[in-house]
Amino acid sequence: MRALLDTNSFLWFISGSDRLSIDAKNVIADQQNQLVLSTASLWEIAIKVSLKKLDLRQPYGQLIPQQLEENDIAVLPIELNHLHKVIDLPFHHRDPFDRLIVAQALAEGLPVISSDAVFSRYAVRIIW
Repeated sequence: MRALLDTNSFLWFISGSDRLSIDAKNVIADQQNQLVLSTASLWEIAIKVSLKKLDLRQPYGQLIPQQLEENDIAVLPIELNHLHKVIDLPFHHRDPFDRLIVAQALAEGLPVISSDAVFSRYAVRIIW
């Protein structure tokens, strides 16, 4: 199964946080699954780091590529069909990053690994 990590789930995973649910941990640990991370998440992390709202244990330019490679996480680029999907989404979220992640999940038919309760208000499968 391919599964889309949301930004917080990715950050909790790479930091070894105990905030991930059992189901999320199981999906992430299963080597049969292909984890993907949206370019929107990478952008969100970069913005938070630049605003000093997020402190990573290593520089962004080292940590992120290293974690993607070590954990075999593919980057999901933002495609035009994802942006078209954003237009049709109801406004359960005002956060543009979350809206894009939901749109990508819907367009690609991917479940989202997320603790964000608002995600469940969309027609997307949540793993948590």
